[in-house]
Amino acid sequence: MSDDKQIYPPSITGKGARFAPGGSVLDHAFGKSDPYTLGVEEEYMLLDGETFDLVQHIDTVLAAVAGHELEPVINPELMQSVLEIATPVCHTTGEVADQLRRIRGYVIGVAREQGMRVGSAGTHPFSLFERQRITAKDRYRALVDQMQYVARRELIFGLHIHVAVDDAEKAIQVVNGLLPQLGPLLALSASSPFWRGEPTGLRSSRQMIFAAFPRSGPPPRFENYADYAEVVGQLEKTGCIADYTHIWWDIRLHPRLGTIEIRICDAITRLEDVVAVVAYCQALVKLLSERFDRGEQIPSYHRILTTENKWLAGRYGLEAPLMDLATGLRNRIPLMQLIRRTLKEIKPHARELGSERELEGIEEILHSGNGADRQLRVFNANRDIVEVASEIANATEVAAAAEPAAAK
Repeated sequence: MSDDKQIYPPSITGKGARFAPGGSVLDHAFGKSDPYTLGVEEEYMLLDGETFDLVQHIDTVLAAVAGHELEPVINPELMQSVLEIATPVCHTTGEVADQLRRIRGYVIGVAREQGMRVGSAGTHPFSLFERQRITAKDRYRALVDQMQYVARRELIFGLHIHVAVDDAEKAIQVVNGLLPQLGPLLALSASSPFWRGEPTGLRSSRQMIFAAFPRSGPPPRFENYADYAEVVGQLEKTGCIADYTHIWWDIRLHPRLGTIEIRICDAITRLEDVVAVVAYCQALVKLLSERFDRGEQIPSYHRILTTENKWLAGRYGLEAPLMDLATGLRNRIPLMQLIRRTLKEIKPHARELGSERELEGIEEILHSGNGADRQLRVFNANRDIVEVASEIANATEVAAAAEPAAAK
């Protein structure tokens, strides 16, 4: 669930920014860091090294990383079988790849020394939420006390991508412009076709589970930053939320960091696929930002339409037939066709960002399938759900250059 780990250091987020008591969202850090800089959060499964079931050993991992230079980027989550990592600020997707390779490698090495494995996917194929223990932190205990079954059931894993934007009004319009991308982003990242040991018929079970949370799903279309601040401020003043990080929209502003946070994605298994999706998001933000700078109107669409496309993507993945909102065609068209059209638009921006090579990974996903497709191929071969979990762990480790866990 990844609420507000400090990806952007205080020297960037705090410079020139004022935050009133209670964390007023009217104050922000947009424009306090270079535009299009990146931060990535991943949530990993902690797995038993032999059975591949989830294990409640986050405290063991945290104790093992104590004193290491990567300790600050490794954090607990709601459940004790979940580990979250966060990259430092990166200027390019190549830097993101290097940081994730290093962090993944280190975490994998630590886990193996403790008889565990690490996996990255939207849901665990067969573990039960009833067997998971809640992390002993006041925030998580309060969350479960407030939400009860909805929170206890939240055994899911996500990928969150931050992209810095240099102006608050621009950020609002870029979020509006990103809403049609919810379906494509979910389909590219979908990696949760199993829940409680059963194939669900969905490519992203994670999204359907998380939909029970309040203040989730696609964000409303805000007219401007003041409109956003007024709505969020009302939620804060009435005590419905402690602060804006308790709003879990698929895409949200993160005023204190000065970023747009894209939260729609399932946790992605293959490192190369993560980097490709990050490149896709960064180039999209640049495309929409420059349209705003030129004074062009950024089209947005009714929430019911973007939600419908998101549902289709979660159900059918890369094979989803989506509404073509941009052209208003009466018939639905293949999601992959929409993604390839977007790639043509954003490729020049990726080239300027130095991420053209990483963006090519999107075509590889379209060709070879997403994480859900790979899991289903493994399952259909032998009908062995444990083999699916094993394959998730193996694929998570590929391309992660394991750093010796004992290195300090």
